[in-house]
Amino acid sequence: MATDPVSMGLSLETARPPRAVLFDWDNTLVDSWPVIHQAMNTTLVAMGHDPWRIEETRTRIGLSLRDGFPQLFGARWEEARDIYYAAFRAVHLDLLRELDGARDLLAALAARGVFLGVVSNKTGAFLREEVSALGLDTLFGAVIGAGDAARDKPAADPALMALDIGGVAPGPDLWFVGDASVDLACAAQIGCLGVLLRPEPPAPGEFADHPPALYRAGCRDLLALLERVGA
Repeated sequence: MATDPVSMGLSLETARPPRAVLFDWDNTLVDSWPVIHQAMNTTLVAMGHDPWRIEETRTRIGLSLRDGFPQLFGARWEEARDIYYAAFRAVHLDLLRELDGARDLLAALAARGVFLGVVSNKTGAFLREEVSALGLDTLFGAVIGAGDAARDKPAADPALMALDIGGVAPGPDLWFVGDASVDLACAAQIGCLGVLLRPEPPAPGEFADHPPALYRAGCRDLLALLERVGA
């Protein structure tokens, strides 16, 4: 049986067109690293830490703020949170950029009647503000961010909340698309197909606990695949 060369256990012959696709937001559909990096370094310096290089920001940010900041700042995490929110709010809409092909991918899926949702570890209010500012809110049936559910990714709660809004039951013809391990872990917990979407292919052993069923380098590559499987 022929297998797509960048699939991780998913053959094109057996791939089912998705009836619903949940997307991560940051660095899956939009380039958020400049915003996150600037706000994070403002916070680190204010809290007496050394600033991070962009490579550190990319590798160390993944959990939601309410899960990650207590680990980093201890008992002062709420002070750090307020600094971060202020720094983030000042620049996030100005620096926000769609990733190449993101709008075309979403529009093509929506035109086919596929339910679309966003499940992000970005604070819900900021997330919905960004989705609206880019004019993408009409394409999504649910936009769920950090703090909207009882727990954030990698827990299943926010994904299940999004599916409940859309009246969609979890299953193998549901795809969860993201750029990080928390996305693949969330996908595994709800029993759907986890898709890794980022420029760099997975390194050996990188996703040992929850390997992606499929890898694509960008939104246009994913759209081409979806067209091949009849989505």
